[in-house]
Amino acid sequence: MIGKNRITAQNNKRSGLSGRRLSACRPRLLERGVFCADKRLRLGPEALFLRFRRETPEHDRGGDFLKETKRALIWRFLRPYAWIFALTLLFSVCNTVLGSLTPQVVRVAVDCVLGGEPFPEVVTLLAPGLTQAEPMTQLFAAAGFLLLVAVFSGLCTYGSRMTTAKGSESFVKSMRDGLYQHIQRLPYAWHVQHSTGEIIQRCTSDVEVVRNFVTNQLLEVFRIVFLVVFSLVVMFSMNWKTSLIALGFLPVILLYSGFFYSKIAKRFLTADEAEGELSAAVQENLTGVRVVRAFGREKYEVERFDQKNDRWAMLWIRLGRLLSAYWGIGDLITGLQILTVICVGVTQAVNGEITLGEFLAFVSYNQSLVWPVRGLGRILSEMSKAGVSIDRLAYILDSETEQDPPDAQTPPMDKDIVFDHVSFSYGEQPVLQDVSFTIPAGKTFAILGGTGSGKSTMIHLLDRLYELPPDGGRITIGGVELSNISRPYLRRNIGMVLQEPFLFSRTIRENIAAVRPGASIEEVRRHAGTAHVDEAILEFAEGYDTIVGERGVTLSGGQKQRVAIARTLMQDAPVLIFDDSLSAVDAETDAQIRASLHDTKGSATVILISHRVTTLMQADQILVLQNGKVAEIGTHEELLARGGIYRETYDIQTAAADRELLREEEGGESHGV
Repeated sequence: MIGKNRITAQNNKRSGLSGRRLSACRPRLLERGVFCADKRLRLGPEALFLRFRRETPEHDRGGDFLKETKRALIWRFLRPYAWIFALTLLFSVCNTVLGSLTPQVVRVAVDCVLGGEPFPEVVTLLAPGLTQAEPMTQLFAAAGFLLLVAVFSGLCTYGSRMTTAKGSESFVKSMRDGLYQHIQRLPYAWHVQHSTGEIIQRCTSDVEVVRNFVTNQLLEVFRIVFLVVFSLVVMFSMNWKTSLIALGFLPVILLYSGFFYSKIAKRFLTADEAEGELSAAVQENLTGVRVVRAFGREKYEVERFDQKNDRWAMLWIRLGRLLSAYWGIGDLITGLQILTVICVGVTQAVNGEITLGEFLAFVSYNQSLVWPVRGLGRILSEMSKAGVSIDRLAYILDSETEQDPPDAQTPPMDKDIVFDHVSFSYGEQPVLQDVSFTIPAGKTFAILGGTGSGKSTMIHLLDRLYELPPDGGRITIGGVELSNISRPYLRRNIGMVLQEPFLFSRTIRENIAAVRPGASIEEVRRHAGTAHVDEAILEFAEGYDTIVGERGVTLSGGQKQRVAIARTLMQDAPVLIFDDSLSAVDAETDAQIRASLHDTKGSATVILISHRVTTLMQADQILVLQNGKVAEIGTHEELLARGGIYRETYDIQTAAADRELLREEEGGESHGV
């Protein structure tokens, strides 16, 4: 539950929930969720988001948290292609009008050609000679007219299909581009809090649901509305009594469709979220395939997948049961309407109130009225699914992106880096507490600390992957606060090698030159040589053109780290950060890489993070972190002389190294400390 003091602090500024303040507290909401009123149900981030959309008036939502309604979101991507869909509607309307001519031709043929009734005035005006022709000639003329109608109807159908295809693909491409571009600008914290499989599922399945709705159901709504109005006008002009009976069933169909709308929406949301969990499980399993194999977790992963798959199937079966009831009831109501109209029409025809041709035409128009309205109910059920998908996409698009102030600065980066009373926490868990130190420009600065001491968090803060809270102190470069520096400029000038390097599924050369795509092979090899990976790459059959598997699985851990180091060196940044990036290489290679870096770094500021003292001991200054606080700071010799944590770590690691060497000399098996 969100702390009462946090809610109070926010409410002191302004009553209600503004968009900016909801965006500000979003990390806590995403991480912890909130409790609903009865405190028995825990609402996750998306449930909170959807509930907020539903319960908060639009004018109180704020522009940063909920920027767009469903209609506005669709129109945002549909607007550039509205003219294409307008053409589609025009073709569809023409097709509907042409289709309505067929019952009238049948009516004239039955009543006038076969029954001897006088021809309507429109036929007399358009084809005066036809009224005096032989019956067979009249029938052939009717058939020819129907053939002409069919030709034009086919042309309209072709035009409608072509414009629909062009408009739908353009619309969905625009939506996918918008989603992808927006996701690229979302904060790192947002990506940490959402699984990759879930994001992919939203950008594929949910986009497809919205595409089907916009390009099929939504266009069908306009066509159906026009068809219903047109059919009712014709029917009332023929027989208003029977038309009233036919019209009386339409509200019943719409009401029961509306009743099922909300129920279908709820079940579809649950099923869609289950699909996201299933996609996330598959993505996680395929990403960690080596771990699964190494620990023999295949059976567990299969059982885990089966549980999620069974739940997903069960939810869709429940949804199918509801849809079956919906369609069954709809068919019953529709059948009763058709039966009633036929019975009344037959009675009127027997009593001579209408002709046989009028009866046949009326039944045909009633069919064209009932089934589209029946389809309108189906569209309402599909709309409930689309509404869920639109909300899930809006959740991404409404998430606040990284934004720099208008006056963002681009100061020189070859200056001192200062952490001034920095404090940071993940939710309620403090990670850094009142940390203060200075990294002199052009020097090598090392950070030593145990797991969870906050080493990587400091680097994430320096690269603005996380933002300092207002009361979390200051980080400055050359006296300029980090929050005032342009993010793209900052990240271009800070080269970072993470503990778990990521390599793209491309060639080794493309991976190293990712920060400078136009770099020559000589530059690539020079930096690979500095990272001591050039010889290893040349041993591959394809050399630098070797395709790296997904996540670099064709390379060893040490090779991946060294390729990542070479990629960072290609950036030629004034600040270089190595976050435990030599942990997968042996001590000898570690020493060789450090020596090469020392010779080639020039005036760059180098920050080394490691748990291995030998990696850090040559640094100009070493910072020791313990429980998120600065325990010691100084040179290697100074820290050894103090006899603190650094000295204890050094003694332990040195003793372990000596024992390792002794075992190797004795030919014994080494198991480490």
